[in-house]
Amino acid sequence: MFRAALTVFVSLTALPAFALCSGESYLNQLAEAQRIEIAGAVAATPNNTGLIWTATKGDTTLTIVGTMHVYDARLDAIRARMTPAITNADLMMVEATGAEEAAMQEAFINNPDLYLINDGPTLPELLTPETWAKVEQAATDRGLPSFFVAKFQPWYLSLMLAAPACAMAEIASGKRGLDHMLIADAEASGVPLQALESWETLINIMTEGTQQEQIELLQLGLIDAADQQSLFVAMLDAYFSEQVARVWEVSQIASRELTGMSEEDAAAQMLETQELLLDQRNLNWLPVITDAATTHDNIVIAVGAAHLPGELGVIELLKSEGWALERQVTRP
Repeated sequence: MFRAALTVFVSLTALPAFALCSGESYLNQLAEAQRIEIAGAVAATPNNTGLIWTATKGDTTLTIVGTMHVYDARLDAIRARMTPAITNADLMMVEATGAEEAAMQEAFINNPDLYLINDGPTLPELLTPETWAKVEQAATDRGLPSFFVAKFQPWYLSLMLAAPACAMAEIASGKRGLDHMLIADAEASGVPLQALESWETLINIMTEGTQQEQIELLQLGLIDAADQQSLFVAMLDAYFSEQVARVWEVSQIASRELTGMSEEDAAAQMLETQELLLDQRNLNWLPVITDAATTHDNIVIAVGAAHLPGELGVIELLKSEGWALERQVTRP
């Protein structure tokens, strides 16, 4: 989900109208050579455009939609486009249902060690003074007192800081993203819900490394608030123009330009992020989808848009299993 990657996962894996998250796009700040690099990488990515796809095999139809996990007023149009598919569905599959979210919250309550450092040195002691100063500033930008975040596990703080500061007020208002909007529509229509994975999946991915590896992930994401805002604007622009692969490629550039990491370290972090948070989960979801398709005729699958493109994206994996895929074109 480096911070740009985490922002992708917080927002597209599956980020209130972001009235304050506006301004110049990060793309406009890039040199021509970097924009050419992004365009080339996007062109080489299978299924690089499109938010809504239809997959058919025999008498079974899947409608796949790439979501954002936070609200933007422009999502209402996508929601409306999905209404017929949801009304006709006999199952909706999502990354996490309300039951999974409740189970995760209960686990955090029962086991605070999951996200808090209750024994040993806290973050001010674990981080260099320079890095801790950046953490303090990032926390302050989001209205979080530094003493509050000092005891957070590094992985948890990474997620806490993933959303840009400009979005915090809207997030606090309780508005939810497209996935929750579609879940609400499914529930209103009496469509059953099924999670594609256990609620522990993402937590296990984020916590399986050493504390030092978690700290490296945290360090990778400590970018200036203004830069993060312009990066987020670029991601929103890409999402709503259905250029889903461009989101990831912009993050690739930002990982080495905005984080202070070496190009080699940034590339390694991005590759690991893609493998763990996107590719492997997509591969794990495929048999779950296949199994559901044996007992249901019309399934809606709502997942973060970052999961759709690529050789190991959900669309290409379904093609490899013999599904006939068609993009529902609304934009070129």
